[in-house]
Amino acid sequence: MLRILCLHGYRQNATYFKEKLGGFRKLIKKTAELVFVSAPLEVSQNDFRNESGTVVDGRGWWFSREDNYFRALDPSDFCYGFEESLKVVEKVFAEEGPFDGILGFSQGAAFAAILCSMQQKGELSFQFQFAVIVAGFKSLCTPHGKYYADIIRLPSLHVFGETDGIIGTESSEDLLKAFENPVVIKHPGGHYMPASSQQKPYYIEFLTERLKLKEVKD
Repeated sequence: MLRILCLHGYRQNATYFKEKLGGFRKLIKKTAELVFVSAPLEVSQNDFRNESGTVVDGRGWWFSREDNYFRALDPSDFCYGFEESLKVVEKVFAEEGPFDGILGFSQGAAFAAILCSMQQKGELSFQFQFAVIVAGFKSLCTPHGKYYADIIRLPSLHVFGETDGIIGTESSEDLLKAFENPVVIKHPGGHYMPASSQQKPYYIEFLTERLKLKEVKD
């Protein structure tokens, strides 16, 4: 069984993201266990609610503006909270790990991609063997630019929607260029992780291959 640490999107949290991935969790339940962690930064909600109408305790991995806000498509020299978020992930790996892989959605996907590069550069205290990047994009915060300078060789699965109105396909496709031989699932939907029978064989194939490699090493 694989163990995967999941990094939610901006204005989400661990509980909300776990609920949103209910379908995906069922698809891969025989292959992987998903563990969810909340980002440390509190986000001003502006009435952001879940499907039942409850206000969500929204969190973020970093802010790109000085008013403690984040916009994926705005270039910025400001990057508040990233180091704090890195410490949170380090703590989870130390206390609840090891984890075989990481899965990130939206801002969490951008964070996951940066972690892949940091690991390759020897900048992390923990290790993982693959990444699942959902609705990902390159961070446009200037301090993060160095993490896209070299091709990331870690095995990766990239999932994004053709009608995503929040993170456009061009942004997700641009992130693909930072990875060596990325596996890609492009679906016709929007800003979410699909979990239909159409995607299932691709998820299972990617994760089963990772599981076989793990068993060989063990």
